[in-house]
Amino acid sequence: MNEDQQRCGLVAVLGAPNAGKSTLVNALVGQKVAIVSPKAQTTRARLMGIAIEGGAQILLVDTPGIFAPRRRLDRAMVQSAWEGAEHADRVLLVVDAAAKLGERVENVLQGVQSRPEPKILVLNKVDIAKKEDLLVLAAKLAERLQPEAVFMISATGGDGVADLKAHLASAMPTGPWHYPEDQLSDATDRMVAAEMTREQLFLQLHAELPYSSAVETEKWEDRKDGSTVIHQQILVERDSQKAIVLGKGGGKLKAIGAAAREAIADHLGRKVHLFLHVKVNPRWDEDRGLYREIGLEWTD
Repeated sequence: MNEDQQRCGLVAVLGAPNAGKSTLVNALVGQKVAIVSPKAQTTRARLMGIAIEGGAQILLVDTPGIFAPRRRLDRAMVQSAWEGAEHADRVLLVVDAAAKLGERVENVLQGVQSRPEPKILVLNKVDIAKKEDLLVLAAKLAERLQPEAVFMISATGGDGVADLKAHLASAMPTGPWHYPEDQLSDATDRMVAAEMTREQLFLQLHAELPYSSAVETEKWEDRKDGSTVIHQQILVERDSQKAIVLGKGGGKLKAIGAAAREAIADHLGRKVHLFLHVKVNPRWDEDRGLYREIGLEWTD
């Protein structure tokens, strides 16, 4: 395909925490590029997923959920989300159709309403939403946002995703692709590895561990035998949280490490030696270096 036939554009995926943004990005790309968990605010930094549809390359910016920030990390996450929408060819507003329109959704709506970019409304989780409420919700939101299109989908089940992807492809401006055809994300392997370990913290600890944790890659070594050695540090705020991560006899940390190692090895396509340790640092979220590590801008 020559460049005259190519289309390429940026789509910012916005929404309240736990609306299903990362699941949708993964579904549009056709492969996992963003970590997913049932807990809100899993995504912390902007991550670009790259989807291909015909002659179009769709650059999907998976942003952190937008919520009322209380601390520096929260402010950095929300700032990252709004910055992800700047200069986008389309803004995709994802709303959990199975949940009530609460304060968090209202905050996002108020922010998106005034934006100049063309908007697309996506009602997600329609497979578990009450059918009689869907049309009422769609009409109410469409009246406020004036979107160019409304889609009702299930990002998990795949319903409606193909139609949405086709619409996005047709909306992308004419221009050469920005990335090679086989590239699925702009995230570095180092960042993806840390995110995969953090995903296991969410999945295996459930409600036991608050959001007062982070994963930092301390050392990365590609060996001559083709394997990779990775040392990661799990940062928590209190000794009680460290005990939760370790588990009885260190069993929980071993399970987290085993699952993360398997995911990272699958991503890299080679054997991985993963070493995890847990460190208590009550002020880890005041570390400028860590913000750079996870792809966030330092905010005052």
